[in-house]
Amino acid sequence: MGEDSAVSLFREYLRIKTVQPDVDYSKSVAFLQRVAKDIGLQFKSFEVAPKKPICIMTWEGLEPSLPSILLSSHIDVVPVFPEHWRVDPFSAEKIDGNIYARGSQDMKCVSIQYMEAIRRIKSSGKRLLRTLHLVFTSDEEIGSTPQSLFVHHDEFKKLNVGFALDEGIANPGEEFRVFYGERSIWWVRVECQGQPGHGSQFIENTAAQKIQKVINRFLSFRDEEEKRLKSDESLSLGHVTTVNMTMMDGGIQFNVVPAQLSVGFDIRVSPYVDLDEFEKQIATWCHQAGPDVSYTFVVKGCHQELTSIDKSDPWWSAFHRSCLNMDLKIQTEIFPAGTDSRFIRKCGIPAIGFSPMNYTPILLHDHNEYLNEDIFLRGIEIYQEIIPALANVQRF
Repeated sequence: MGEDSAVSLFREYLRIKTVQPDVDYSKSVAFLQRVAKDIGLQFKSFEVAPKKPICIMTWEGLEPSLPSILLSSHIDVVPVFPEHWRVDPFSAEKIDGNIYARGSQDMKCVSIQYMEAIRRIKSSGKRLLRTLHLVFTSDEEIGSTPQSLFVHHDEFKKLNVGFALDEGIANPGEEFRVFYGERSIWWVRVECQGQPGHGSQFIENTAAQKIQKVINRFLSFRDEEEKRLKSDESLSLGHVTTVNMTMMDGGIQFNVVPAQLSVGFDIRVSPYVDLDEFEKQIATWCHQAGPDVSYTFVVKGCHQELTSIDKSDPWWSAFHRSCLNMDLKIQTEIFPAGTDSRFIRKCGIPAIGFSPMNYTPILLHDHNEYLNEDIFLRGIEIYQEIIPALANVQRF
């Protein structure tokens, strides 16, 4: 028995190397254009920044004046360490039904599932009420700058988006994870100035003493949040704020006490946190560490918008009802990391993060990332139900 054509297309897409940094997107754009033509979808691509393309496929609905449905995915993938992989990470080799490749979970699977679901819907002769737009973005894995520009672009405004689907995360269990909001990304650099001198002395007011206090306070807060998460079963990772020290810099040689040291923190702030109050807390920690301690934001996201998961909401009702009709068990959560959805929600557009991958270990950004072909194919069937349900939501 031969391989399903959708699986073959998925593996072809995975073999196109779109690994960060310095991605060459040209082969992916050509691939997407070819598939759009094969399915019978309108296609356009343009650059919101040099060599940073946005690709759009469109299937016009019966009432194109109604707000449309956006199916969002990104093209780029994170770097790999080939020595830790059992196969070439861009070979899309299949072993016991598992397709190994960078991007197999994050998130080239969803891109192909969207397209294959639409191919099947169109082939059945169905027409949908609302227009569908499939959008493929660049550089999501390094901050989503193109998407942040795109949502303010005329081309985005022309799409007249009413509701969006974007990526989620796999789940080893039976449930499918559904995300209705996400945490704000804060990357904070703290710089400590101090008295320099010879490494043999007890020098007062050193940068090292100050940075020790800074690190201790940030990581003490981290411990408090981890304890809160573990002590309350109703909480998921997205409901608490995580802090991780990710960078340190300073010093010139072993026997010289440095005049300056800096430390970087990756903070993911829960949408239930008052951002102004939390920044005041950071300022207090720095002040308590001593004089000449300052902080700057490398990234400061303020994305606290939540999509309604109330049964009275037409979009959520359509999505949830589709899941019930397929006997899918779902669990609703705050997304723990960052996706392009944060920019869509910021525009006032409801968005749900959903990747139909249950019974699947979480391997995004990990070595030996893979997705089983049966789970992949089941995902297409799931989108075959969800996409029409959303696109046929009546005028309201």
